[in-house]
Amino acid sequence: MLAAILAALATAGFADAAAAKKTRIAVLMYGNKAEFVQLMQRYGKTHPAVASGLADLTFYDGRYDASVQNDQAQLAINARYDAIIVNPMDFEANIPVVTKARAAHIPVIVTNARLNSEDMDSEIVSNDVLGGYLEAKAVLAKLRCKGNVVIIEGPIGGSGEIQRGQGNDKALAECPKGAVRVLERKTANWSRAEALDLMQNWLSKHHGAINGVIGQNDEMALGAIEAIKAAGLNVKSFAIAGIDGVTDALGAVKAGEMTSILQDARAQMQGSIDLALRAARGPGYRPLSPIWNQYAPLGLKWNDGRSKHYYVPWTVVTKDNVDALLRDRR
Repeated sequence: MLAAILAALATAGFADAAAAKKTRIAVLMYGNKAEFVQLMQRYGKTHPAVASGLADLTFYDGRYDASVQNDQAQLAINARYDAIIVNPMDFEANIPVVTKARAAHIPVIVTNARLNSEDMDSEIVSNDVLGGYLEAKAVLAKLRCKGNVVIIEGPIGGSGEIQRGQGNDKALAECPKGAVRVLERKTANWSRAEALDLMQNWLSKHHGAINGVIGQNDEMALGAIEAIKAAGLNVKSFAIAGIDGVTDALGAVKAGEMTSILQDARAQMQGSIDLALRAARGPGYRPLSPIWNQYAPLGLKWNDGRSKHYYVPWTVVTKDNVDALLRDRR
């Protein structure tokens, strides 16, 4: 009996030690409605450290409101999480997430969208200027730098809207002066429904004049496609592009209706978890996600988790690679 009691106590001790080693990470997402965010959450839960119990994730829904995210950061700080990952809604307004966490000595990793701050431990994003450039170039290539386009923007003030817009402008400037006119440029807040309404209005206002659509994400490009179809027009007669590589956009690429620039949700989310674990657990931590090996040949280096900025490469979705990408979603 004594031996059994001692064994039970030892087992409990080991269990307590294992629990003490678990790293608690608060993940502040700007909002949970879009598929891309849902993909990030899905890939976060399949990270090897999470699946094995080494790390525990708590996801917060920022409800597309920077002030809500700032409040959630304070909640995470009060709860003494070991690290915070933030997918910020606003380039400027979400800076307090970093400053408050830093004051509390809690490491912060910025993922997917950027903050106008260097106070975070690291950020892992994709180069949105390049993404905006690639999508606009796809539209302009189909138009041969002639015609009229509309630009559907992300939420005003977010880094995606700012930097993808810069990339859009860079591509437009490479066309001969005056050859391409931007008829309209307005936000649809990453929303397919808002983009559908916007595009319906533009099709009515500029009857027969719109040749191309630059959607700063796939959801908005897909909303434009729905509006074009609802108007009885041939989608393939338009040049349309978006960013993210969400599932419906991959289907639209396969159907020849648009171009999508894949932003790798798995790499951004799993990379941010590895960086958060390195910041919280120290230099002995080694990355567990396979994304570092996947993208190392393209320049994404772990560098012992000490780099300030990590950039996940873009992938232009084509008919050659779309089936493999769709299989990955099943």
